[in-house]
Amino acid sequence: MMPRRLPHFLRRLLQRLLLLALGLLALSVALVLVLRWVPPPGTALMVERKVQAWRDGEALELQRRWLPWEQLPDNLKMAVIAAEDQRFAEHWGFDLPAIRDALEHNRRGGSLRGASTLSQQVAKNLFLWSGRSWVRKGLEVWFTLLLETLWPKQRILEVYLNSVEWGNGVFGAEAAARHHFRVPAARLSNRQASLLAATLPNPRRWSAGRPSGYIDGRAFWIRQQMRQLGGEDYLRRL
Repeated sequence: MMPRRLPHFLRRLLQRLLLLALGLLALSVALVLVLRWVPPPGTALMVERKVQAWRDGEALELQRRWLPWEQLPDNLKMAVIAAEDQRFAEHWGFDLPAIRDALEHNRRGGSLRGASTLSQQVAKNLFLWSGRSWVRKGLEVWFTLLLETLWPKQRILEVYLNSVEWGNGVFGAEAAARHHFRVPAARLSNRQASLLAATLPNPRRWSAGRPSGYIDGRAFWIRQQMRQLGGEDYLRRL
């Protein structure tokens, strides 16, 4: 038997949904391409923090000042790579060995471990909302692929360092350096850079300016990793 044709209204609906999906895909590509050269005025995470503060009846002043790649300190670039994504120069957005290790760790129980690369974190913080739904994760994969395809590695790290959260309302390297250490980012010492990187798993819980023993120890490990990765020589591979 020949399959019955779909009703006219249903075919029209499917066509419109397909056009909408294609339009959204094209819009996302155009947006990522523009942001390759234009500094993002803000991030989805910044909007989310403002909305949360408004709902809680609190005043939240966002602190952020954009620094171009050349003005971002190399020691902070290396510190976040050492702390968050040591295969940053090699992978295409997803660290498959780290993902396998995290899945195995989580399967055995205990505290959940993530394996997000710097590229994934930029995709999530810049464009998406917080949460663990499959829809958000799928969009994170899409935007990560776009970033890795349309941006050089230096641009990904540049946007990361200007957008990452380093305290309540504190976003980016310059605001973080002034908030935690009362110095501009260009004057961060290796220890201060490593302390900032050490807090990144939970920057609103831990303070780089008033580090706990755990954060101090993690910062020491990060400085060791920075040296083992080759220091500034690593950055020439980006």
